[in-house]
Amino acid sequence: MCKDIKIPTRQEAQTTLFIYICSMKILSARQCKELDLYTMQHEPIASIDLMERAAMALSEEFIRRWNRQKRIVAFAGSGNNGGDALAMMRILSQKGYSTLTYLYSTGGKLSDECRINLTRLQEIGADIHLINNEELQFPILCPECDVVVDGLFGSGLNRPVEGRYADVIHFINSSRVPVVSIDIPSGLFCDDNSQNILDNVICATQTYTIQQPKLSFLFSEHHKYIGEWCAISIGLSEEGKTAISTDYTVCEAKEIGKLLRPRSPFAHKGTMGHALLAVGSRGMAGAAILSAQSCLRSGVGKLSLHSPLANLPILQISVPEAIICTDPSSEVLTTVMDTTTYQSVGIGPGIGTQEKTAVVLHNYLSSVSAPTVLDADALNILSQHPEWVKLIPKKTILTPHPKELHGLIGPYTNSHERMIRTRAWAMEHGLIVVVKGRYTQICMPNGHIYFNPTGNAGMATAGSGDVLTGILTGLLAQGYTPEEATLLGVWWHGSSGDLAAATLEEECMLASDIIHYMPQALHQLKEQTKQR
Repeated sequence: MCKDIKIPTRQEAQTTLFIYICSMKILSARQCKELDLYTMQHEPIASIDLMERAAMALSEEFIRRWNRQKRIVAFAGSGNNGGDALAMMRILSQKGYSTLTYLYSTGGKLSDECRINLTRLQEIGADIHLINNEELQFPILCPECDVVVDGLFGSGLNRPVEGRYADVIHFINSSRVPVVSIDIPSGLFCDDNSQNILDNVICATQTYTIQQPKLSFLFSEHHKYIGEWCAISIGLSEEGKTAISTDYTVCEAKEIGKLLRPRSPFAHKGTMGHALLAVGSRGMAGAAILSAQSCLRSGVGKLSLHSPLANLPILQISVPEAIICTDPSSEVLTTVMDTTTYQSVGIGPGIGTQEKTAVVLHNYLSSVSAPTVLDADALNILSQHPEWVKLIPKKTILTPHPKELHGLIGPYTNSHERMIRTRAWAMEHGLIVVVKGRYTQICMPNGHIYFNPTGNAGMATAGSGDVLTGILTGLLAQGYTPEEATLLGVWWHGSSGDLAAATLEEECMLASDIIHYMPQALHQLKEQTKQR
Protein backbone atom coordinates (compact mmCIF):
# COMPACT_ATOMS: atom_id res chain seq x y z
CA MET A 1 0.00 0.00 0.00
CA CYS A 2 1.07 3.61 -0.63
CA LYS A 3 0.90 4.67 3.01
CA ASP A 4 3.03 7.79 2.46
CA ILE A 5 0.58 9.28 -0.06
CA LYS A 6 -2.16 11.33 1.59
CA ILE A 7 -4.82 13.35 -0.22
CA PRO A 8 -4.68 16.88 1.27
CA THR A 9 -7.71 18.55 2.82
CA ARG A 10 -9.02 21.71 1.16
CA GLN A 11 -7.33 23.83 3.83
CA GLU A 12 -4.02 22.02 3.32
CA ALA A 13 -4.33 22.42 -0.44
CA GLN A 14 -4.89 26.15 -0.07
CA THR A 15 -1.78 26.57 2.10
CA THR A 16 0.38 24.73 -0.41
CA LEU A 17 -1.15 26.24 -3.55
CA PHE A 18 1.75 28.62 -4.23
CA ILE A 19 4.32 25.84 -3.82
CA TYR A 20 2.74 23.90 -6.65
CA ILE A 21 1.71 26.73 -8.95
CA CYS A 22 4.54 25.83 -11.33
CA SER A 23 3.49 22.28 -11.51
CA MET A 24 5.94 19.76 -12.96
CA LYS A 25 7.06 18.10 -9.76
CA ILE A 26 10.41 16.38 -9.46
CA LEU A 27 10.06 13.17 -7.49
CA SER A 28 12.66 11.07 -5.76
CA ALA A 29 13.17 7.42 -6.73
CA ARG A 30 11.05 6.36 -3.77
CA GLN A 31 8.28 8.77 -4.70
CA CYS A 32 8.29 7.56 -8.32
CA LYS A 33 7.66 4.04 -7.04
CA GLU A 34 4.92 5.30 -4.72
CA LEU A 35 3.17 7.03 -7.61
CA ASP A 36 3.33 3.86 -9.70
CA LEU A 37 1.78 1.88 -6.82
CA TYR A 38 -0.89 4.52 -6.22
CA THR A 39 -1.84 4.47 -9.90
CA MET A 40 -2.05 0.67 -9.95
CA GLN A 41 -4.23 0.60 -6.83
CA HIS A 42 -6.58 3.47 -7.67
CA GLU A 43 -7.02 3.28 -11.46
CA PRO A 44 -6.83 0.28 -11.02
CA ILE A 45 -4.33 -1.28 -13.41
CA ALA A 46 -2.03 -4.32 -13.16
CA SER A 47 1.70 -3.72 -13.08
CA ILE A 48 2.25 -5.60 -16.36
CA ASP A 49 -0.45 -3.51 -18.07
CA LEU A 50 1.08 -0.27 -16.79
CA MET A 51 4.41 -1.44 -18.18
CA GLU A 52 2.74 -2.12 -21.53
CA ARG A 53 1.30 1.39 -21.51
CA ALA A 54 4.75 2.81 -20.79
CA ALA A 55 6.32 0.74 -23.57
CA MET A 56 3.71 1.98 -26.05
CA ALA A 57 4.42 5.61 -25.14
CA LEU A 58 8.19 5.07 -25.28
CA SER A 59 7.89 3.34 -28.65
CA GLU A 60 5.79 6.16 -30.10
CA GLU A 61 8.47 8.69 -29.13
CA PHE A 62 11.18 6.45 -30.56
CA ILE A 63 9.30 6.01 -33.86
CA ARG A 64 8.84 9.76 -34.09
CA ARG A 65 12.61 10.28 -33.91
CA TRP A 66 14.21 7.23 -35.58
CA ASN A 67 13.43 5.70 -38.98
CA ARG A 68 13.24 2.01 -39.90
CA GLN A 69 16.58 2.10 -41.69
CA LYS A 70 18.24 1.80 -38.29
CA ARG A 71 18.77 -1.51 -36.53
CA ILE A 72 17.68 -1.27 -32.88
CA VAL A 73 19.98 -3.03 -30.42
CA ALA A 74 18.64 -3.25 -26.87
CA PHE A 75 20.63 -3.97 -23.73
CA ALA A 76 18.18 -5.01 -21.03
CA GLY A 77 18.67 -5.75 -17.34
CA SER A 78 16.77 -8.18 -15.16
CA GLY A 79 14.47 -5.68 -13.46
CA ASN A 80 11.50 -3.61 -14.58
CA ASN A 81 13.65 -1.26 -16.64
CA GLY A 82 14.68 -4.33 -18.58
CA GLY A 83 11.01 -5.29 -18.85
CA ASP A 84 10.30 -1.89 -20.41
CA ALA A 85 13.08 -2.47 -22.94
CA LEU A 86 11.82 -5.96 -23.85
CA ALA A 87 8.26 -4.70 -24.32
CA MET A 88 9.55 -1.81 -26.42
CA MET A 89 11.56 -4.20 -28.64
CA ARG A 90 8.46 -6.30 -29.23
CA ILE A 91 6.44 -3.26 -30.27
CA LEU A 92 9.20 -1.94 -32.54
CA SER A 93 9.64 -5.37 -34.13
CA GLN A 94 5.93 -5.48 -34.87
CA LYS A 95 6.23 -2.00 -36.41
CA GLY A 96 8.80 -3.24 -38.90
CA TYR A 97 12.06 -2.34 -37.18
CA SER A 98 15.03 -4.71 -37.23
CA THR A 99 15.78 -5.51 -33.59
CA LEU A 100 18.42 -7.35 -31.60
CA THR A 101 18.12 -7.74 -27.83
CA TYR A 102 20.71 -8.72 -25.22
CA LEU A 103 19.19 -9.58 -21.83
CA TYR A 104 21.75 -9.60 -19.01
CA SER A 105 20.90 -11.47 -15.84
CA THR A 106 24.09 -12.46 -14.07
CA GLY A 107 22.14 -13.98 -11.17
CA GLY A 108 19.69 -15.76 -13.43
CA LYS A 109 16.73 -13.96 -11.81
CA LEU A 110 14.21 -11.74 -13.58
CA SER A 111 11.43 -9.58 -12.18
CA ASP A 112 7.94 -10.96 -12.90
CA GLU A 113 7.23 -8.26 -15.48
CA CYS A 114 10.61 -8.74 -17.16
CA ARG A 115 9.99 -12.49 -17.40
CA ILE A 116 6.53 -11.99 -18.95
CA ASN A 117 7.92 -9.60 -21.54
CA LEU A 118 10.77 -11.97 -22.32
CA THR A 119 8.22 -14.67 -23.14
CA ARG A 120 6.20 -12.26 -25.28
CA LEU A 121 9.31 -11.21 -27.19
CA GLN A 122 10.32 -14.83 -27.78
CA GLU A 123 6.81 -15.69 -28.99
CA ILE A 124 7.08 -13.29 -31.93
CA GLY A 125 10.42 -14.82 -32.93
CA ALA A 126 12.53 -11.76 -32.19
CA ASP A 127 16.33 -12.06 -32.10
CA ILE A 128 17.26 -12.21 -28.41
CA HIS A 129 20.36 -13.36 -26.54
CA LEU A 130 20.16 -14.37 -22.88
CA ILE A 131 23.39 -13.67 -20.99
CA ASN A 132 23.64 -15.32 -17.58
CA ASN A 133 26.88 -16.22 -15.83
CA GLU A 134 28.97 -17.15 -18.81
CA GLU A 135 31.47 -14.83 -20.45
CA LEU A 136 29.93 -11.56 -21.63
CA GLN A 137 28.85 -11.37 -25.27
CA PHE A 138 28.58 -8.20 -27.28
CA PRO A 139 27.25 -7.53 -30.78
CA ILE A 140 29.20 -5.72 -33.45
CA LEU A 141 27.78 -2.20 -33.52
CA CYS A 142 27.86 0.29 -36.37
CA PRO A 143 27.56 4.01 -35.48
CA GLU A 144 25.93 4.79 -38.85
CA CYS A 145 23.52 1.84 -38.88
CA ASP A 146 22.50 1.12 -35.28
CA VAL A 147 20.70 2.75 -32.37
CA VAL A 148 21.15 1.35 -28.86
CA VAL A 149 18.23 1.18 -26.42
CA ASP A 150 19.53 1.24 -22.86
CA GLY A 151 17.32 -0.68 -20.43
CA LEU A 152 19.90 -2.04 -18.00
CA PHE A 153 19.01 -0.10 -14.85
CA GLY A 154 16.18 2.27 -13.95
CA SER A 155 15.50 4.99 -11.43
CA GLY A 156 15.53 2.58 -8.48
CA LEU A 157 19.30 2.07 -8.66
CA ASN A 158 20.91 3.11 -5.37
CA ARG A 159 24.48 1.85 -5.58
CA PRO A 160 27.24 2.33 -8.15
CA VAL A 161 27.40 -0.10 -11.06
CA GLU A 162 30.45 -2.33 -10.92
CA GLY A 163 31.72 -5.63 -12.34
CA ARG A 164 30.16 -7.20 -15.41
CA TYR A 165 27.44 -4.57 -15.81
CA ALA A 166 30.11 -1.85 -15.77
CA ASP A 167 31.81 -3.76 -18.60
CA VAL A 168 28.56 -3.66 -20.60
CA ILE A 169 28.26 0.09 -20.03
CA HIS A 170 31.87 0.68 -21.08
CA PHE A 171 31.27 -1.33 -24.25
CA ILE A 172 28.18 0.73 -25.16
CA ASN A 173 29.93 4.04 -24.45
CA SER A 174 32.96 3.05 -26.52
CA SER A 175 30.82 1.98 -29.50
CA ARG A 176 30.03 5.59 -30.49
CA VAL A 177 26.51 4.44 -31.44
CA PRO A 178 23.55 6.75 -30.60
CA VAL A 179 21.96 5.64 -27.32
CA VAL A 180 18.35 6.06 -26.17
CA SER A 181 17.99 5.49 -22.43
CA ILE A 182 14.68 4.41 -20.90
CA ASP A 183 13.70 6.62 -17.95
CA ILE A 184 17.28 7.35 -16.84
CA PRO A 185 20.75 6.49 -18.20
CA SER A 186 21.85 3.23 -16.61
CA GLY A 187 24.15 3.83 -13.66
CA LEU A 188 22.95 7.36 -12.89
CA PHE A 189 21.12 7.96 -9.62
CA CYS A 190 17.87 9.94 -9.59
CA ASP A 191 18.97 12.47 -7.03
CA ASP A 192 22.42 12.76 -5.46
CA ASN A 193 25.36 11.28 -7.39
CA SER A 194 28.06 12.47 -4.98
CA GLN A 195 28.96 8.89 -4.05
CA ASN A 196 28.41 7.41 -7.52
CA ILE A 197 31.05 6.09 -9.94
CA LEU A 198 30.22 8.27 -12.92
CA ASP A 199 32.68 6.47 -15.18
CA ASN A 200 30.23 3.56 -15.03
CA VAL A 201 27.21 5.49 -16.34
CA ILE A 202 25.71 5.26 -19.83
CA CYS A 203 26.34 8.33 -21.99
CA ALA A 204 22.96 8.67 -23.68
CA THR A 205 22.14 10.64 -26.78
CA GLN A 206 18.50 10.87 -25.74
CA THR A 207 16.71 9.99 -22.51
CA TYR A 208 12.98 9.24 -22.53
CA THR A 209 12.13 9.77 -18.89
CA ILE A 210 8.81 8.49 -17.60
CA GLN A 211 6.25 11.12 -16.51
CA GLN A 212 8.59 13.77 -15.05
CA PRO A 213 12.32 14.59 -15.02
CA LYS A 214 14.69 13.35 -12.35
CA LEU A 215 16.56 15.82 -10.17
CA SER A 216 19.93 14.72 -11.51
CA PHE A 217 18.89 15.78 -15.04
CA LEU A 218 19.08 19.42 -13.99
CA PHE A 219 22.76 19.51 -12.98
CA SER A 220 25.42 20.56 -15.48
CA GLU A 221 27.90 17.76 -14.75
CA HIS A 222 25.31 15.15 -15.76
CA HIS A 223 24.51 16.55 -19.20
CA LYS A 224 26.99 14.26 -20.95
CA TYR A 225 25.17 11.22 -19.54
CA ILE A 226 21.61 12.36 -20.23
CA GLY A 227 21.90 14.06 -23.60
CA GLU A 228 18.58 15.46 -24.79
CA TRP A 229 15.74 14.44 -22.48
CA CYS A 230 11.97 14.51 -22.79
CA ALA A 231 9.27 13.50 -20.33
CA ILE A 232 6.92 10.77 -21.58
CA SER A 233 3.46 10.72 -20.02
CA ILE A 234 2.11 7.26 -19.23
CA GLY A 235 -1.06 8.38 -17.48
CA LEU A 236 0.07 8.08 -13.88
CA SER A 237 -2.53 9.26 -11.35
CA GLU A 238 -2.88 13.04 -11.19
CA GLU A 239 -4.55 12.69 -7.80
CA GLY A 240 -1.61 10.66 -6.53
CA LYS A 241 0.87 13.16 -7.97
CA THR A 242 -0.91 16.09 -6.33
CA ALA A 243 -0.81 14.34 -2.98
CA ILE A 244 2.95 13.78 -3.03
CA SER A 245 4.91 16.54 -1.33
CA THR A 246 8.19 17.54 -2.94
CA ASP A 247 10.68 20.35 -2.51
CA TYR A 248 11.48 20.53 -6.23
CA THR A 249 9.46 21.77 -9.20
CA VAL A 250 10.18 22.60 -12.84
CA CYS A 251 8.40 25.79 -13.96
CA GLU A 252 5.93 25.53 -16.85
CA ALA A 253 4.61 28.27 -19.12
CA LYS A 254 0.95 27.50 -18.44
CA GLU A 255 1.47 28.15 -14.74
CA ILE A 256 3.92 31.04 -14.99
CA GLY A 257 1.42 32.81 -17.24
CA LYS A 258 -1.15 32.72 -14.44
CA LEU A 259 1.07 35.07 -12.44
CA LEU A 260 0.66 37.85 -15.02
CA ARG A 261 -1.52 40.72 -13.82
CA PRO A 262 -3.70 42.45 -16.42
CA ARG A 263 -3.02 46.15 -16.69
CA SER A 264 -5.98 48.35 -15.83
CA PRO A 265 -7.24 50.49 -18.72
CA PHE A 266 -7.13 53.39 -16.22
CA ALA A 267 -3.47 52.79 -15.32
CA HIS A 268 -1.03 55.72 -15.35
CA LYS A 269 2.62 56.05 -14.45
CA GLY A 270 1.75 56.83 -10.86
CA THR A 271 -0.06 53.52 -10.41
CA MET A 272 2.51 51.28 -12.10
CA GLY A 273 5.22 51.74 -9.50
CA HIS A 274 8.39 53.77 -9.06
CA ALA A 275 11.64 51.75 -9.02
CA LEU A 276 15.10 52.81 -7.90
CA LEU A 277 18.29 51.27 -9.30
CA ALA A 278 21.59 51.99 -7.54
CA VAL A 279 23.93 51.02 -10.35
CA GLY A 280 27.15 51.79 -12.19
CA SER A 281 30.52 53.40 -11.53
CA ARG A 282 33.01 55.16 -13.80
CA GLY A 283 33.60 52.85 -16.77
CA MET A 284 30.60 50.66 -15.86
CA ALA A 285 27.77 52.79 -17.23
CA GLY A 286 26.82 49.86 -19.44
CA ALA A 287 25.59 47.87 -16.42
CA ALA A 288 23.41 50.81 -15.43
CA ILE A 289 22.01 51.15 -18.96
CA LEU A 290 21.15 47.46 -19.34
CA SER A 291 19.43 47.18 -15.96
CA ALA A 292 17.56 50.43 -16.57
CA GLN A 293 16.33 49.51 -20.05
CA SER A 294 15.09 46.09 -18.94
CA CYS A 295 13.40 47.59 -15.89
CA LEU A 296 11.51 50.02 -18.10
CA ARG A 297 10.61 47.23 -20.55
CA SER A 298 9.11 45.24 -17.68
CA GLY A 299 6.27 47.76 -17.43
CA VAL A 300 7.27 49.94 -14.47
CA GLY A 301 5.66 53.38 -14.30
CA LYS A 302 8.76 55.37 -13.32
CA LEU A 303 12.43 54.60 -12.85
CA SER A 304 15.11 56.55 -11.00
CA LEU A 305 18.80 55.78 -11.42
CA HIS A 306 21.31 56.46 -8.65
CA SER A 307 24.69 56.51 -10.37
CA PRO A 308 27.98 58.47 -10.19
CA LEU A 309 28.13 61.90 -11.79
CA ALA A 310 30.44 60.69 -14.56
CA ASN A 311 27.62 58.53 -15.95
CA LEU A 312 25.11 61.38 -16.29
CA PRO A 313 25.61 62.22 -20.00
CA ILE A 314 25.55 58.65 -21.27
CA LEU A 315 22.57 57.70 -19.10
CA GLN A 316 20.55 60.72 -20.20
CA ILE A 317 21.18 59.81 -23.82
CA SER A 318 20.82 56.02 -23.51
CA VAL A 319 17.85 55.92 -21.13
CA PRO A 320 15.91 59.17 -21.66
CA GLU A 321 12.85 57.68 -19.93
CA ALA A 322 14.69 57.38 -16.58
CA ILE A 323 15.17 60.00 -13.87
CA ILE A 324 18.90 60.38 -13.20
CA CYS A 325 19.83 60.97 -9.56
CA THR A 326 23.57 61.60 -9.64
CA ASP A 327 25.89 60.84 -6.77
CA PRO A 328 28.23 63.70 -5.77
CA SER A 329 31.18 61.47 -6.69
CA SER A 330 32.19 61.12 -10.31
CA GLU A 331 33.72 57.70 -9.67
CA VAL A 332 31.58 55.55 -7.38
CA LEU A 333 28.47 55.61 -5.21
CA THR A 334 29.12 57.45 -1.95
CA THR A 335 25.66 58.44 -0.74
CA VAL A 336 22.35 56.74 -0.05
CA MET A 337 18.98 57.69 -1.55
CA ASP A 338 15.90 57.87 0.66
CA THR A 339 14.01 54.69 -0.38
CA THR A 340 10.68 55.49 1.30
CA THR A 341 9.16 56.90 -1.90
CA TYR A 342 10.00 53.87 -4.06
CA GLN A 343 8.10 50.62 -4.53
CA SER A 344 11.29 48.62 -5.24
CA VAL A 345 15.06 48.94 -5.12
CA GLY A 346 17.75 47.16 -7.15
CA ILE A 347 21.40 47.42 -6.09
CA GLY A 348 24.62 46.09 -7.50
CA PRO A 349 25.25 46.05 -11.26
CA GLY A 350 28.54 47.79 -12.00
CA ILE A 351 28.90 49.55 -8.63
CA GLY A 352 32.34 48.11 -7.83
CA THR A 353 33.59 46.92 -4.44
CA GLN A 354 35.50 49.98 -3.19
CA GLU A 355 35.30 50.74 0.54
CA LYS A 356 33.10 53.81 0.01
CA THR A 357 30.66 51.78 -2.05
CA ALA A 358 30.63 49.02 0.55
CA VAL A 359 29.54 51.57 3.13
CA VAL A 360 26.78 52.71 0.79
CA LEU A 361 25.50 49.14 0.47
CA HIS A 362 25.57 48.75 4.26
CA ASN A 363 23.54 51.93 4.66
CA TYR A 364 21.06 50.90 1.97
CA LEU A 365 20.52 47.52 3.66
CA SER A 366 20.05 49.22 7.01
CA SER A 367 17.45 51.66 5.73
CA VAL A 368 15.69 50.18 2.70
CA SER A 369 11.92 50.08 3.07
CA ALA A 370 10.93 48.58 -0.28
CA PRO A 371 11.26 45.08 -1.82
CA THR A 372 14.86 44.74 -2.95
CA VAL A 373 17.05 42.95 -5.51
CA LEU A 374 20.78 42.44 -4.87
CA ASP A 375 23.11 41.44 -7.70
CA ALA A 376 26.69 41.54 -8.96
CA ASP A 377 28.98 43.77 -6.88
CA ALA A 378 26.43 43.99 -4.06
CA LEU A 379 26.93 40.24 -3.64
CA ASN A 380 30.70 40.54 -3.95
CA ILE A 381 30.68 43.12 -1.14
CA LEU A 382 28.54 40.82 1.01
CA SER A 383 31.02 38.00 0.52
CA GLN A 384 33.69 40.33 2.00
CA HIS A 385 31.37 41.28 4.88
CA PRO A 386 29.30 38.16 5.71
CA GLU A 387 28.16 39.71 8.98
CA TRP A 388 26.06 42.15 6.93
CA VAL A 389 23.83 39.36 5.63
CA LYS A 390 21.70 39.71 8.75
CA LEU A 391 20.86 43.27 7.63
CA ILE A 392 19.22 42.11 4.40
CA PRO A 393 15.42 42.45 4.60
CA LYS A 394 13.47 39.20 4.45
CA LYS A 395 12.45 38.00 0.98
CA THR A 396 15.07 40.15 -0.72
CA ILE A 397 15.98 38.60 -4.08
CA LEU A 398 19.65 37.72 -4.60
CA THR A 399 20.77 36.74 -8.11
CA PRO A 400 24.29 35.27 -7.96
CA HIS A 401 26.13 33.44 -10.70
CA PRO A 402 28.17 30.45 -9.40
CA LYS A 403 31.28 32.47 -8.52
CA GLU A 404 29.27 35.05 -6.57
CA LEU A 405 27.37 32.26 -4.84
CA HIS A 406 30.64 30.65 -3.79
CA GLY A 407 31.49 33.87 -1.97
CA LEU A 408 28.22 33.70 -0.03
CA ILE A 409 27.86 30.04 0.92
CA GLY A 410 31.46 28.80 0.72
CA PRO A 411 33.02 25.99 -1.34
CA TYR A 412 31.12 23.02 -2.75
CA THR A 413 32.17 19.98 -4.76
CA ASN A 414 29.21 19.45 -7.12
CA SER A 415 25.87 20.90 -8.18
CA HIS A 416 23.81 18.82 -5.78
CA GLU A 417 25.85 19.97 -2.77
CA ARG A 418 25.65 23.55 -4.04
CA MET A 419 21.86 23.29 -4.26
CA ILE A 420 21.50 21.84 -0.76
CA ARG A 421 23.80 24.46 0.77
CA THR A 422 22.05 27.31 -1.06
CA ARG A 423 18.64 26.05 0.02
CA ALA A 424 19.77 25.93 3.66
CA TRP A 425 21.33 29.41 3.40
CA ALA A 426 18.16 30.89 1.87
CA MET A 427 16.02 29.33 4.60
CA GLU A 428 18.35 30.45 7.38
CA HIS A 429 18.26 34.08 6.25
CA GLY A 430 14.71 34.21 4.86
CA LEU A 431 15.91 35.22 1.38
CA ILE A 432 15.14 34.29 -2.23
CA VAL A 433 18.30 33.11 -3.99
CA VAL A 434 18.37 32.80 -7.78
CA VAL A 435 21.33 30.64 -8.84
CA LYS A 436 21.79 31.65 -12.47
CA GLY A 437 22.67 29.09 -15.13
CA ARG A 438 21.05 26.33 -17.18
CA TYR A 439 17.93 25.36 -15.25
CA THR A 440 18.30 28.40 -13.00
CA GLN A 441 17.49 27.39 -9.43
CA ILE A 442 15.14 29.62 -7.45
CA CYS A 443 15.56 28.81 -3.76
CA MET A 444 12.63 30.14 -1.73
CA PRO A 445 12.78 30.98 2.00
CA ASN A 446 10.36 28.10 2.73
CA GLY A 447 12.83 25.57 1.32
CA HIS A 448 11.12 24.98 -2.02
CA ILE A 449 13.28 25.08 -5.15
CA TYR A 450 11.97 25.94 -8.60
CA PHE A 451 13.98 25.08 -11.71
CA ASN A 452 13.48 27.44 -14.64
CA PRO A 453 13.74 25.71 -18.05
CA THR A 454 13.98 28.82 -20.24
CA GLY A 455 17.31 30.33 -21.30
CA ASN A 456 20.31 29.11 -23.26
CA ALA A 457 24.10 29.24 -23.50
CA GLY A 458 23.95 32.42 -25.59
CA MET A 459 23.00 34.25 -22.41
CA ALA A 460 26.45 33.49 -20.97
CA THR A 461 27.55 36.98 -21.91
CA ALA A 462 28.45 40.13 -19.98
CA GLY A 463 25.41 42.13 -18.91
CA SER A 464 22.87 39.31 -18.99
CA GLY A 465 22.58 39.37 -15.20
CA ASP A 466 22.11 43.15 -15.22
CA VAL A 467 19.10 42.65 -17.49
CA LEU A 468 17.59 40.20 -15.01
CA THR A 469 18.11 42.65 -12.14
CA GLY A 470 16.18 45.30 -14.05
CA ILE A 471 13.28 42.96 -14.86
CA LEU A 472 12.94 41.80 -11.25
CA THR A 473 13.13 45.33 -9.86
CA GLY A 474 10.48 46.49 -12.34
CA LEU A 475 8.08 43.67 -11.48
CA LEU A 476 8.46 44.31 -7.74
CA ALA A 477 7.64 47.99 -8.27
CA GLN A 478 4.40 46.99 -10.02
CA GLY A 479 3.21 45.11 -6.93
CA TYR A 480 4.20 41.54 -7.67
CA THR A 481 5.25 39.69 -4.54
CA PRO A 482 8.93 38.75 -4.33
CA GLU A 483 8.04 35.12 -5.08
CA GLU A 484 5.87 36.04 -8.06
CA ALA A 485 8.37 38.56 -9.40
CA THR A 486 11.18 36.01 -9.21
CA LEU A 487 9.33 33.19 -10.95
CA LEU A 488 7.89 35.45 -13.65
CA GLY A 489 11.05 37.52 -14.09
CA VAL A 490 13.42 34.58 -14.44
CA TRP A 491 11.08 32.90 -16.95
CA TRP A 492 10.67 36.13 -18.95
CA HIS A 493 14.42 36.75 -18.97
CA GLY A 494 15.18 33.22 -20.22
CA SER A 495 12.37 33.18 -22.76
CA SER A 496 13.58 36.49 -24.21
CA GLY A 497 17.02 34.95 -24.54
CA ASP A 498 15.57 31.91 -26.29
CA LEU A 499 13.84 34.08 -28.86
CA ALA A 500 17.06 36.04 -29.40
CA ALA A 501 19.04 32.83 -29.90
CA ALA A 502 16.50 31.49 -32.40
CA THR A 503 17.12 34.53 -34.61
CA LEU A 504 20.70 35.52 -33.90
CA GLU A 505 22.40 32.23 -32.90
CA GLU A 506 23.76 31.75 -29.38
CA GLU A 507 27.31 32.69 -30.33
CA CYS A 508 26.24 36.12 -31.60
CA MET A 509 24.03 37.20 -28.71
CA LEU A 510 24.51 40.35 -26.64
CA ALA A 511 22.79 41.17 -23.37
CA SER A 512 20.92 44.00 -25.09
CA ASP A 513 19.39 41.44 -27.46
CA ILE A 514 17.55 39.94 -24.48
CA ILE A 515 15.91 43.30 -23.82
CA HIS A 516 14.99 43.63 -27.49
CA TYR A 517 13.02 40.37 -27.37
CA MET A 518 11.23 41.04 -24.06
CA PRO A 519 8.01 42.26 -25.74
CA GLN A 520 7.85 39.20 -28.00
CA ALA A 521 8.51 36.86 -25.07
CA LEU A 522 5.74 38.45 -23.03
CA HIS A 523 3.33 38.15 -25.96
CA GLN A 524 4.30 34.50 -26.36
CA LEU A 525 3.65 33.80 -22.67
CA LYS A 526 0.23 35.46 -22.85
CA GLU A 527 -0.70 33.41 -25.91
CA GLN A 528 0.47 30.17 -24.28
CA THR A 529 -1.66 30.94 -21.26
CA LYS A 530 -4.73 31.62 -23.43
CA GLN A 531 -4.34 28.35 -25.33
CA ARG A 532 -4.47 26.35 -22.15
